[in-house]
Amino acid sequence: MEWNLGIEMRDEYRRLELARAAMKLVRDIMLCKPGENLVITYDTCVDERVVNALASAAYATNVVPTVVYYPTAEGFYAEPPAPVAEAIAVADVWIELAYASIMHGKAYRRAVDQNGARYICATGMDTHMLVNCIGRIDVDKVIELGEYFKKKLEETDEIRVTSKNGTDLRGKMGGRKVRHSGIKATKKGYPVMLTGQTSWCPVEETIEGTLVFDGAVFPPDSLGVLKETIAIEFKEGRVVKVTGGKEAEIFDQWLRSFNDPNMLRLAHFSQGFNPGVNKVTGRIVEDERVFGCMEFGIGSQGIAIGGAHWSAASHTDGVILRPTIILDGVVFEEDGVYMDEGARKLCAEMGIEGY
Repeated sequence: MEWNLGIEMRDEYRRLELARAAMKLVRDIMLCKPGENLVITYDTCVDERVVNALASAAYATNVVPTVVYYPTAEGFYAEPPAPVAEAIAVADVWIELAYASIMHGKAYRRAVDQNGARYICATGMDTHMLVNCIGRIDVDKVIELGEYFKKKLEETDEIRVTSKNGTDLRGKMGGRKVRHSGIKATKKGYPVMLTGQTSWCPVEETIEGTLVFDGAVFPPDSLGVLKETIAIEFKEGRVVKVTGGKEAEIFDQWLRSFNDPNMLRLAHFSQGFNPGVNKVTGRIVEDERVFGCMEFGIGSQGIAIGGAHWSAASHTDGVILRPTIILDGVVFEEDGVYMDEGARKLCAEMGIEGY
């Protein structure tokens, strides 16, 4: 028998699960209140089922949803069309779904830094990501784990990250704070990210060694899930050499194509620990939260990271899937498995396999 009802029969079309996850994001994470203006921005690459679920969840709780749809930009972190910039500038809450994110630019800074919008970067979110990374996890427990990581990292002087693929990168924390980005939107003008991430930058001039991406890199959009490793050598926090195969060549050319020296600066270290993510998918917001991974940003460094802060022509993120993290000579995580007793206890309470 053939089905010709015009309805998707794919298993990712999980309407009830999607509705619950959308309500969780709008009400419990972004903390939208009745009467507030929520602006949802998305481009032509985004799954509209997610857009509709979020707008419906907002309206059901007496939040005023405004949905702004526009063509996908050629570049990333570029300025949006003027009407988009004007809409987000007056938002109480802004959920960005656009595949070509406009984070880091002038419109973003006006909306978030100047006007205090509560913002979340959910670039490229589809039904799988919303259901698996929000709907099916214990958000409060993952936030508790992130707060534990934050405390341990802020007590650290030197951090060293290694991997079996050749990563060996060091940096001095110098008393800097750690940004737990995967929290709830309790503060105006504080950008939050998808649950399951902490980010920081050691003192930039102390960052030395080699970083080997083996999971995913994005942008450029010609990469994504990696087929081969990309090795990057850093000196005083700046890229000095990129080696590997064809994908490394693509990445190196992309970094240098901007003719912007700030595009060669390491912007942040990040931990990924969302229990709903166990493999890379090519959606970078999801990839950088693979449970137990490390992710590193190169290019623009946002104010919220707490580092030196600079603007660059763009920004890229890359993932190491099974890192070893050493804090002041003590192994905190080994080959993607947390060894610290406090971390292991929290993982066990969440029912994470292997703990």
